[in-house]
Amino acid sequence: MAHDQWTAVDRYITDLLVEKDPVLDAALRDSEAAGLPAIHVSPNQGKLLMLMAQSVEARSILEIGTLAGYSTIWLARALPIGGRLISLESEAKHVDVARANIARAGLANVVEVRAGRALELLPQIAAEARDPFDLIFIDADKRSYPEYFAWALKLSHRGTLIIADNVVRNGEVIDESSSDPGVPGVRRMNELIAADPRVSATAIQTVGAKGYDGFMIARVTFE
Repeated sequence: MAHDQWTAVDRYITDLLVEKDPVLDAALRDSEAAGLPAIHVSPNQGKLLMLMAQSVEARSILEIGTLAGYSTIWLARALPIGGRLISLESEAKHVDVARANIARAGLANVVEVRAGRALELLPQIAAEARDPFDLIFIDADKRSYPEYFAWALKLSHRGTLIIADNVVRNGEVIDESSSDPGVPGVRRMNELIAADPRVSATAIQTVGAKGYDGFMIARVTFE
């Protein structure tokens, strides 16, 4: 009953506050048709990510985990003229679907999807001597969340917003003996964030069509 109610409320919020968008709808259809897992953010969460990127006036965004490019499109739409987004994806099939979805959204000149393991691509990005990113969204394999967070800090500046998805894991995050293979990585990242004086952070629980989960939100505070 609870999940049905969460889904109904999500539908109410989406119908009321998230504009109908055939491009985003098509991205989800193509993702399903290609057999990609249905683990994308919900429409209202996508709009939340866009609003957060706009609120920090992000001009450069890094996304770790592209999937079909659904959240990528939301984030890229927050960018001003001249803004750039780099998204990292390890699965070749996902890369193909995402690039097609991003091109249909008219964002091929704004978004660069890089194919490969993020932990191999992140050092390459650091070596490019580019400006730090204004927002970094982590939504990939949970076991590597501690390493992703460490790289996010290296690629940040004071004021950068680091957001990590799926940090509650249906409540399993509080269970050290959980059988969920993603829990240890999430817990370790949370512990690193809690102990790091360079960030100010909190986490919020979310319920809805995507179940019971949450976001970690950290603002970089070092000079």
